[in-house]
Amino acid sequence: MAHFWLAALAALLAATLAAVTGFGGAAVLLPVLVAIVGVRAAIPVLTVAQLIGNGSRVWFNRGELDWRLVGWFSIGALPCGILGGMLFAAARIPVLLRLLGLFLVGVVLWRRFRPGSLPRVPPRGFAGIGGAAALVSALTGSVGPVMAPFFLSAGLVKGAYIGTEALATVVMHVAKLGAYRAGSVLPGSAIFAGLALGPMMIVGSWIGKRVVDRLPERIFVALIEVTMVGAGIAFLARA
Repeated sequence: MAHFWLAALAALLAATLAAVTGFGGAAVLLPVLVAIVGVRAAIPVLTVAQLIGNGSRVWFNRGELDWRLVGWFSIGALPCGILGGMLFAAARIPVLLRLLGLFLVGVVLWRRFRPGSLPRVPPRGFAGIGGAAALVSALTGSVGPVMAPFFLSAGLVKGAYIGTEALATVVMHVAKLGAYRAGSVLPGSAIFAGLALGPMMIVGSWIGKRVVDRLPERIFVALIEVTMVGAGIAFLARA
């Protein structure tokens, strides 16, 4: 029960942060799940929980979605999500740990030191972004911080950005879960664990929606980045 409440608290914080910034939830929840159930089980559980969390963000921002971008994103995300899920089923644990560590630390470095802003990507370009994002997400658990700049560069802000990015992520998670299930890395226990965290993910999304216009985003981003670097270093040390 202690492990469950720890995971539930992490899920609440993760969903709240993601509902405010559009990303960062996996950086908070994934290290806790890895500590409790191990890396092989953690990513499928995380994916189930995130499917619920992202779905709730879509609902709370349903009036501001950009369906065209999501449609193009899905063209690449669906096949590559399935491919990534298959690769995850065969991947070695030390390799996954290194990927997780490098991913989390690398994203923060990229956000801090990338030269200038990204050019605006045309809607069709989101098919390629969806393919690359889904492949990386299936192996590392999440790729939100890398996706975020592309959705922002498309002119989406606040609810439109958060809801549209969340809907695109739902598409990725559905593809990944299908591949995880086919590869026998999504047992019933993982589905149950992810669903058990679902209510906390929904509550966190609701809280985040309420505070998005009231607190400085830089506070949340700084917290996420510190968490990501710490978790990344921890994963690299364990690999």
